[in-house]
Amino acid sequence: MTKTLRIATFLTFLLLVCPVEAKQPKPNIILLMGDDHGWEETGYNGHPYVQTPFLDEMASAGLRLDNFYAQPTCSPTRGSVLTGRHPNRYGIFRPGFSIRPQEITVAHLLSKAGYATAHFGKWHVGPVKKSSPTNPGAMGFDEWLSHDNFFEMDPTLSRNGGPPQKFYGESSEIIIDEAINYIEKKKQNNETFFTVIWFGSPHEPYSGMKTDLALYQDLPKKYAKVNVSLTSNETGTRVKRPLRDVLIERYAEITAMDRSIGKLRNSLKTLGLKENTLLWYCGDNGIPPSGLRESRFRGLKGKVYENGIRVPGVIEWPAGIPTPRISSVSSVTCDMLPTLCALAGIEVPDVPLDGIDLGPLLQGKMKQRPVPLEFWNFPVEGNRESKKPYIAAELQKGTTPLVKKSGSIFTRNFINFHHPEITENNYRGSRAIVSGDYKLVIDGDKGTGVELFDLKQDPAESNNLAETHPDVVRQLSKQLRDWQASVLNSLMERDYTPPTPTPSR
Repeated sequence: MTKTLRIATFLTFLLLVCPVEAKQPKPNIILLMGDDHGWEETGYNGHPYVQTPFLDEMASAGLRLDNFYAQPTCSPTRGSVLTGRHPNRYGIFRPGFSIRPQEITVAHLLSKAGYATAHFGKWHVGPVKKSSPTNPGAMGFDEWLSHDNFFEMDPTLSRNGGPPQKFYGESSEIIIDEAINYIEKKKQNNETFFTVIWFGSPHEPYSGMKTDLALYQDLPKKYAKVNVSLTSNETGTRVKRPLRDVLIERYAEITAMDRSIGKLRNSLKTLGLKENTLLWYCGDNGIPPSGLRESRFRGLKGKVYENGIRVPGVIEWPAGIPTPRISSVSSVTCDMLPTLCALAGIEVPDVPLDGIDLGPLLQGKMKQRPVPLEFWNFPVEGNRESKKPYIAAELQKGTTPLVKKSGSIFTRNFINFHHPEITENNYRGSRAIVSGDYKLVIDGDKGTGVELFDLKQDPAESNNLAETHPDVVRQLSKQLRDWQASVLNSLMERDYTPPTPTPSR
């Protein structure tokens, strides 16, 4: 036997005895988010009326995150998804505040890792027009069909920053159809994709298809005795209507959104993409006053109590989560960036992050969250217009129309400003920290002061343990204060090296 033949024989033997392990291909990733969709408003969480058969299927087939959290309002949550950072670090204090151009997003990172990136639906962290330095394209998305804010039936959307264009039909189905068309093209080109789909539903003002409205005509008559305030679809201003009529429309929107999710899941199966596509659904904050009926939780949208921040969370990924599971480990929208970066095999940005990699949770190895969760409604005070703007006012003007009137306009403009200095007043505002089973809330409502709850025993946050557990209060108060100091350091632009804020005009 020749030397060459002996070497070839030996190599063949090694391959047979020690086969090379096939490398798992990177998953396609789709993030879905409902607008004002609260934790309780799903069938799988036991809602007595709302029908969500496709989210229920996702929950029964994948990983159900029973203690999944968002920020108290929508723009801050969207910023946290994009950056893995608390929104106060870069000035998204409330809806209507924009992100800062220097922020590094998950779309930036995945794009560099070879992913095709696209955004569909609600943006709400800056204008979507082409000239905006915070539009989806500037934030890392190759393509987008988006709205500055929320949208209803027959939405008007901007494609890649172009002039707003009207689409006719049910809004959730419209953006899902557009996303499916995009995914089909990526499949044809053999491209791995990262797709973000942020619905306009079920944000008020509510509407619905006749067939969806018909599903809820038997809601209890008792809800007709309560009037709630919301936006009029006719005038765009506030109006009072019976809660029963409002809930019928709200629940119809949720069901329509759920149906569109089912359409997406079926398309992934037809395209042969379902097995290695990670599909992650969540809400962006808790239930608003116009949609609130009886609840097992305290608070509502805008509050740091459970009904303001706990939202539906489900991950379906057959290749990565082959066995259905339910997890009570606390997780949050800030976790999305570090988790997705780990799955894609890329480094996270070298800036303070507030999320963690949930990879061990997906694998069933994380039994408790190793670090706390923090929430904070920043005390925005004084005349915002008197502060130095971060981005020129003209670049912050929205273009996509919506039903709800803001001042004298039917669209949304944005603001972000340079923070002048850090004072003791900047540490105020309603805030909370969740560590293990304990949750500390400070100034959750006016006059509530310091509250401590055991969420495992008391998810309704009805029994204040602050006086009986002063040691826990001291420990969590210090952790919360130290975290606030880190956030304020970021707010002063110290994470940007060198600092290059967009000049104002």
